[in-house]
Amino acid sequence: MLFFTRLIALLAALVLLNGCEHQDAPPLDQQLYVWQRQWTPAHDAALQDSRADFSTLRVLALQAFPQAGWRRARIDPDLLKRDGRPLIAVIRLDGQLKALDQDEVTAQIQQVLGDWQGQGLTLSGVEIDHDAGVARLPAYREFLTHLRAVLPATLSLSITALPAWLDSAELPALLSAVDSSVLQVHAVSDPRLGLFDPDQARKWARGWSRITIKPFYLALPAYGVALLPGASGAPVVESEVPLEQGGERRELLADPLQLRTLATDLRADPPAHLAGLIWFRLPLAGDRRAWSLTTLGAVARGDTLDSRLSVKLSAQDALYDISVSNQGNLDSAWPERVTLAVQGCEGADALAGYALHQSADLLTFTRLRDGRIAAGGQRAIGWARCTKIDQGGSNVYP
Repeated sequence: MLFFTRLIALLAALVLLNGCEHQDAPPLDQQLYVWQRQWTPAHDAALQDSRADFSTLRVLALQAFPQAGWRRARIDPDLLKRDGRPLIAVIRLDGQLKALDQDEVTAQIQQVLGDWQGQGLTLSGVEIDHDAGVARLPAYREFLTHLRAVLPATLSLSITALPAWLDSAELPALLSAVDSSVLQVHAVSDPRLGLFDPDQARKWARGWSRITIKPFYLALPAYGVALLPGASGAPVVESEVPLEQGGERRELLADPLQLRTLATDLRADPPAHLAGLIWFRLPLAGDRRAWSLTTLGAVARGDTLDSRLSVKLSAQDALYDISVSNQGNLDSAWPERVTLAVQGCEGADALAGYALHQSADLLTFTRLRDGRIAAGGQRAIGWARCTKIDQGGSNVYP
């Protein structure tokens, strides 16, 4: 009898333990911002190649500027219809706007949403991106409450949020007015301090999770910028569009290795209410300051990242075109130096960005400026007319 009593007690304890056992959190959703104001044919391939890794598209639709007024993004509705993923229209209201005219802003939003729907697009939500100062959060909440009331119930309403709001007593009320929030943890400090700090991002995410009771996302960077000297002392930021301005450019680029580690940590131990990660932004072929889509997808999946640089030769009648190829999944800086063992060279030269030193049996290409080779891409560095180039005797020094 004592045996059965102990057995029942043991079984009861096991049931309790199983009931208290930690349940695996659902996998974090991965989404993409599409932030180009002018769509190009390059969007077609970028959208197709991003489908496997990113569930939802948050597409820039409309922007309001203090002096320039309203500007619409020129999207390609046919591409979005063919893509078929959930679609969220993002309305960017510049933080320097003196005030938000509820009626005007609402009318502009309704018009662009109606136009998109008239083009056959099915929207799942609207996101308002407004860098309001802390003192203006009560007025912002009033606007969001008004907007929520006039939007169809079928459309979710989200906002882009700033870490600076964390200390505001107005934040809980603001978050109660929307269905979800997107905490931006990049480019929120002095740009001279860098684009992104993973440790600070973790702290902000934990802090946000203690305040919100609704789902939230983290907006993470997959891009770079250049800082140019400004007349007032504050730096001028250059992105994909070159600025007609002199002065030294300081390049800042979000580190894929840092972001992979952060994303892996968040998947393993997500803060309460964290629903997913949204990457800024969808890269297009030829973008100068964005990760390649190959690298972005690898980071989002948590793959091991690696650059595999090698010399690639293309020969015709003893004339060799010399390139460096990146066969890995991680974008790489141009190599600092490339050497090739050669015989019988009549002439050779380097292309822009490299200098050539030539001896009887060796060509040495030395980097003169910075640049990147996308994962899966290559970069021509020079040419040579030789009787033989020993590819096995070539070396790439990162």
